Amino acid sequence: MNQKKILFILGLAGFIVMADNWVVSPILPAIAGDLGSNVARASLIISAYMIPFGLFQLVFGYLADRFGKRQVISFSMIFFTISTALCAIAAGITDLAVYRALTGVFAASVMPVSLALIGDLFPMNERQSAIGTFMGISFLGQGLSMAIGGAIAFFLNWRGVFIIYSLLSLIPTVLLFTVVKEFPSTKNPDSKMFAPYLTLLKNPSSSMIYLLVLLEGIFLIGSFSFLGGFIAKQFSFNNFLIGLIMTAFGIMAVVGGRVSGKISARIGKKRTIITGLLLAVAANALFTTIGTTLAFVIIGIGLMGLGFMLAHSTFLTIATEFAAKARGVAMSLVAFCFMGGGGLGTALGSRIVGSSGMNTLFTVYGLGLVVVISGVLLNKRSFMSENK
Repeated sequence: MNQKKILFILGLAGFIVMADNWVVSPILPAIAGDLGSNVARASLIISAYMIPFGLFQLVFGYLADRFGKRQVISFSMIFFTISTALCAIAAGITDLAVYRALTGVFAASVMPVSLALIGDLFPMNERQSAIGTFMGISFLGQGLSMAIGGAIAFFLNWRGVFIIYSLLSLIPTVLLFTVVKEFPSTKNPDSKMFAPYLTLLKNPSSSMIYLLVLLEGIFLIGSFSFLGGFIAKQFSFNNFLIGLIMTAFGIMAVVGGRVSGKISARIGKKRTIITGLLLAVAANALFTTIGTTLAFVIIGIGLMGLGFMLAHSTFLTIATEFAAKARGVAMSLVAFCFMGGGGLGTALGSRIVGSSGMNTLFTVYGLGLVVVISGVLLNKRSFMSENK
């Protein structure tokens, strides 16, 4: 079985799901106008997606361990494709919210189950590069989502966005049932729903990594969530141009994914995480001090993408070793912490921006990342296997 081929298929699924995750924001006014609503009420469809997307990360980890990772992600992609297509025929905000909730449920499987599959496929010395490649491709989808969604809506309409995304998702779905079907996917019928999660959280080494990932999500993704609004405020660009600028995050995330394994092998996991978080701190500093200059904003976005991938791919690689027989659970918990942290960081960030402005947000979250760095420096237990 060609490991790189499977990695590409999983990355393609991740790309589409992460692009779908963020695509509604730029087309929300068009949806509201077409369905006879206002933007405030139409924003319900964002929450309808995000809540099940976060919660079902935990469910799919258990299902993957019990029924097989390949089987779970393959069938989930079928229902993700169908749910996305249903969004295109919604007659009102309520049924669109229902369809987006279903999409969020099945989209939740892709990240944790793919990471668990990668953990099964690749030996430890190749695993971080594989995880970095997968995450880089996936977050390129997130970085491009605003530009893709805005362009499709401009040339077609908002319904065309969901039609095209549904058609695109057919590609990895078919490949999962054809190319990947020969991959032997282990099942553990004795897997329990809650016991593995409790075991991981009781272990000081794994629980500390989950806490650090939660904080990483709060401060790093919390910063990223407001970059589109920051660019719009500073330069008055439309969503398409904003999306193009935001691709700097995705491009550098791909680069970071490709080199993270080599860097980690050379300087060690702890130093790789610290390096990545320091780059994100530098990005926040650029936005705060010289964020009125477009070139430096683009550099900052790129640094944030690179820093994110160096740090997060290393955290994920460490997490793959927490529970080899319950790897789906281990990876779903880390995905839940990261996505939950990102949601919390975005919610808290909206209050900071509303009361004090964007510069305060980037300053506070930059200092928050310094706290995370301190936690990594003080955490010896989780890095005891380091050779460097």
